[in-house]
Amino acid sequence: MLHIVLIEPRIPQNTGNIGRLCVATNAVLHLIHPLGFTLDEKHLKRAGLDYWQHLEKYEWDNITHFWQYHTPDSKHFFLSTKAKTPYYQANFQKECFLYFGREDAGISETILKTYATQTLTIPMSKHARSLNLATSVGIVAYEALRQIGFK
Repeated sequence: MLHIVLIEPRIPQNTGNIGRLCVATNAVLHLIHPLGFTLDEKHLKRAGLDYWQHLEKYEWDNITHFWQYHTPDSKHFFLSTKAKTPYYQANFQKECFLYFGREDAGISETILKTYATQTLTIPMSKHARSLNLATSVGIVAYEALRQIGFK
């Protein structure tokens, strides 16, 4: 099973799109608070369309709370523009966790340093700072599914 972990997302449309992607890929969505919006916001529901009702999602007070139930190990991968290893070099496993940070700040430096060997990037030209969060999740999620065999 694929788990998408959004750490403190800020833009409801991104989260709505990611929720829709999770339904389409049978992935679980984990939302780490604080969120930059409420889950009843119309932009979230509009982006997620009628898929949101089929979404398996969990909310967590903070990353520490999440890690009490899902302790980071070799199946946890952290995506960042600051990483050197491309996402397609990772060895994704049947149950893996893909972490994505806030749209405006990414994942904290502390987490990236702690899990440096599991930190991945999406290569892009020097003319771009980053990709949209929903686009990034889609890119990495489908590579993970390709590796583990999506059915």
